[in-house]
Amino acid sequence: MELLNDMALFVEVVKARGFRGAAEATGVPNSTLSRRVSALEKAIGLRLLHRTTRKVELTEAGLIYYERCRRIVDEARLAHEQLGDMLAQPVGVLRASLPVDFAVAYLAPLIAEFARQHPGLAFDFDLTPRRADLVSEPFDVAIRMGAPENSQLIARHLASLPTELYASPGYLRQRGMPAAPAELAGHECLSMQKAGAGSWTLESGGQQASVAIGGRFALNSVGLMRRLAALDMGIILIPAAVVADELAAGSLQRVLPAWSGAPIPVYAITETRLIPAKTQRFIEFLRVRLARR
Repeated sequence: MELLNDMALFVEVVKARGFRGAAEATGVPNSTLSRRVSALEKAIGLRLLHRTTRKVELTEAGLIYYERCRRIVDEARLAHEQLGDMLAQPVGVLRASLPVDFAVAYLAPLIAEFARQHPGLAFDFDLTPRRADLVSEPFDVAIRMGAPENSQLIARHLASLPTELYASPGYLRQRGMPAAPAELAGHECLSMQKAGAGSWTLESGGQQASVAIGGRFALNSVGLMRRLAALDMGIILIPAAVVADELAAGSLQRVLPAWSGAPIPVYAITETRLIPAKTQRFIEFLRVRLARR
């Protein structure tokens, strides 16, 4: 890096036709410029400049070296400016790891809106159920539901989604509408827990109730859980936005409307705090849009 800096100073001296003009252009003292160019000549083993009291002139070696240095310095400056543009404007490919069901049911319209706002961006989304490794894999960001698992990564809180109880009209006709949280123990409850065991903690106006729940299904898919509930297979505890289509269609309805579950936090996870504009804009966009829902 020091060699590149000295090359840049040498180019400025040649362009200004002297140390005084280069000092005015760069803000580097005349004596420092002279010392750095002398050190460069010593390192190369050849004189680059003929110095007089009025001006400097390139030697034969200096002319060859200047042409090479000028191209190198210009390329370095261009690279720096391009990276600056990447920080200022979202360009390139945004690579993100997203939760499968949350992305399909909740994030899809937001992603479409963001893509329309930034036509210069391309997108590479990974929706596999596995947890992507942000250290070894080329993802710019991962969107995660629930508390972050890796304290070495940078987690930015986007939203907390309140959860509510839902079931299909058909299920409620068959099994009846529960009138209190305790009655959930006698119902088929669909959750991301092992079949036959688990609990839900519900809250209403400062009151809290922890209810033991059971069911025949062991699930690891929110999408399947939502679909089974719409097919009269049980009660689910889930954010309203995730079942918005089913609520609009009437295939699900609210159960125990005075009670709700613990909010589910949503985080944007990155490997570092130093992120380009495309990632910054995506994270901020999701933060603002999720807050409206």
